[in-house]
Amino acid sequence: MNKIKVIALYGKSGSGKDTIQQWLVSNLPNSNGIVSCTTRPPRDYEIEGKDYYFLSTVAFGEKVLNGDMLEATSFRDWMYGTSLDSLNEEKINIGVFNPEGLECLLQDPRLDVLPIYIYADDKIRLIRNLNREKHPDCAEICRRFFTDDKDFADISFFSLVYNNNNYRKSFTNILHLIDSTNFIKQNRLK
Repeated sequence: MNKIKVIALYGKSGSGKDTIQQWLVSNLPNSNGIVSCTTRPPRDYEIEGKDYYFLSTVAFGEKVLNGDMLEATSFRDWMYGTSLDSLNEEKINIGVFNPEGLECLLQDPRLDVLPIYIYADDKIRLIRNLNREKHPDCAEICRRFFTDDKDFADISFFSLVYNNNNYRKSFTNILHLIDSTNFIKQNRLK
């Protein structure tokens, strides 16, 4: 049985995970961007199937109970998770995960996971978070920073590290990092 290939990007808020995911999906042949599920309502700018799959609480719960969710978590009374049907067995799947979700992926025998930690200095992350919105919620940004310190304190699994401090730097460096693992080449041989 061939395992499903997953490049799992993870990092603290504002590190640039989503931007890197979008760039990789656009520039890596034979790739699939993983779209997560949530029970929260869409924001004005979010598109069904592009930003999230917006599910009812019942539909989300059924996916969890049926084993169709690779990982799931709750946050502020909303559920978030990654459904198995958001992966493509014929492609390299690229997604953004939190440490808890990544742990679940690494334990799933159906998956071949390449974790990549996306790093950026705190000052850069703070500026990115402030620039995301016209009227940022500074209290929420601070909450995310403190939560990130806690969530990333005891990361115990091996992963590659990509330094994403420089906006002007070409993302082709992350392709070289991925290529150095033979992860993509192994996929081409199957």
